[in-house]
Amino acid sequence: MSLPLIPAKRYFTIGEVAQLCGVKPHVLRYWEQEFTQLRPMKRRGNRRYYQHHEVLMIRRIRDLLYDEGFTISGARNKLREAPTLWQVQEGGYVGEMAEGPSFAALHLSPESAQVQAEQAESQLLHLSSDMHTLHKELCEIRALLAGDS
Repeated sequence: MSLPLIPAKRYFTIGEVAQLCGVKPHVLRYWEQEFTQLRPMKRRGNRRYYQHHEVLMIRRIRDLLYDEGFTISGARNKLREAPTLWQVQEGGYVGEMAEGPSFAALHLSPESAQVQAEQAESQLLHLSSDMHTLHKELCEIRALLAGDS
């Protein structure tokens, strides 16, 4: 199953994550109980907000369970065996995989990785352009305010 690209945003709702990972919301809530690495932030009314690294981890769990045929226990052990980029501690990411295929190889085909890289570059160019425009407008406002003093 081909999963959609993960948008560049900070937080995702459970519905968005369900669509991005190809699983139902109740499955995500169950996986939170089974995989201690999954700890979405909870806000008003216990609404869950997932971060990008958690979406990647959910995709990896999905791959282990659905594509590679692991049991919940087996997938839990597999995630413990080799610390990966999606396993997070308080200080940030634990790090790349110690051995075996690269992180990108586990999640993206070369074509998909290329598309995602091009989209990220395009977003950065737009952001840079927007920042330049904003800077220019702020300078004009400052000049106008300085003239009024």
